[in-house]
Amino acid sequence: MGLPVPAPASDGDRERVAELLQRACGEGRLTLEEFSVRVGAVWAAETDVELARATEGLAAQPIVGSASTVDKVVTVFSSTRRRGRWRLRDRTVRATTVFGSTELDLRAVLTGSDVIEITGRCVFGELTVIVPEGVEVDLTGTNAFSAHDLRLAPVPRLAGTPEVRVNVDAWFSAITVKSKPPEITR
Repeated sequence: MGLPVPAPASDGDRERVAELLQRACGEGRLTLEEFSVRVGAVWAAETDVELARATEGLAAQPIVGSASTVDKVVTVFSSTRRRGRWRLRDRTVRATTVFGSTELDLRAVLTGSDVIEITGRCVFGELTVIVPEGVEVDLTGTNAFSAHDLRLAPVPRLAGTPEVRVNVDAWFSAITVKSKPPEITR
């Protein structure tokens, strides 16, 4: 008697698994980076076995106390780095940087929103936003004696990932948004 033959994955199956992963991300069971990696595997899956692998290891409940909730970041004459696992209070983070440096790494952020907005201003400073590869980004804002720099990897957008909108007014500053490949592998 032979092993069961994997069934081909349909677009409907892929959509259901992608929705399950999106809910898990919104509930704090997956970071944005984990979600990006897994949803990429879902859309590339050819069999039901490959689809099932994309949901392996999902905890039933979010890990309590593992992420701080953030809605604003203020940096004055200093440096702030927001990395690792953190949760958005809602879909918007207000960032203010004056004579300083702020880095927001969204790869491990926890959110269930379809859009992540970063708004604010940067005066005589720098703001760097890091996103996972395959996430769509829109960079806008007033730019006076400053630079807005959007450096995204030339990869296709991963379906189901949130759009990141960065609208920061800059005076004598540098606003940079860049994508980085996932640090996790599955």
